[in-house]
Formats: sequence, structure tokens, C-alpha cells
Amino acid sequence: VQLQASGGGLVQAGDSLRLSCAASGGTFSRYTMGWFRQAPGKEREFVAGISRSGGRTDYADSVKGRFTISRDNAKNTVYLQMNSLKPEDTAIYYCAAKWTISTAPVFQGYDDYNYWGQGTQVTVSS
Repeated sequence: VQLQASGGGLVQAGDSLRLSCAASGGTFSRYTMGWFRQAPGKEREFVAGISRSGGRTDYADSVKGRFTISRDNAKNTVYLQMNSLKPEDTAIYYCAAKWTISTAPVFQGYDDYNYWGQGTQVTVSS
């Protein structure tokens, strides 16, 4: 599956952004999806994940209550709604996919995911 992330940009603290990740070349509904981010000089970290059907989600503690992950299997797209953005949210955001069985949990590990998009830059100014 190929992944194309979009929606990043330069915003001020407190603003909102919605990232999108469009998938192609696979049966989207068979993939657990995740969002990760990587800030300069830091390791890539888990942000949010969503199960195949969208019924299960998981978030990093740092974004709980501010970010929401969702998916539209009819459009082969996963979203990350980011509200109340902070300067520390500045990073390149990557979407990722993992083929899973229907009862699989949401994975948080970088190594759990098989497919990655190219990343989209999010910059939050103070």
C-alpha cells in the first residue's frame, strides 16, 4: 500500500490543523493505521492509532484530549484532527499502515508498521 500524507503547515499556538493520509494500492480496511511524528534531533514517536474498523483508537499521553484520529474506509483515508496545538507539537508527521486481522489491537511501536508515507511538516509558533 502507498500512503500520501498532507495537511501540514505553519500555525500559531492554540490553532488547529487536520492531517490527511490517502492510501492506494491495497485494501485499506484491512490495515491498522497510525500517525507518528519526529521532531529535529528526536526519535520518531507514536501519536495516534486506529483499528481497521475505526472502533478502537489509542493516543500518546501528550496528545490525549487534543488530537483525534479517524478514518473513512470508503475514501481510503485516515485523518488526524489536531486542536490546541502547542510549539512542542512541531514535527514531521508520518502516517503508517500495518496489515492486521480484524481483532488486532492498535499498535504503538514504530517497528510494528510495514508501510510509511512521506511525512508532512507541522510547525507551531508560540
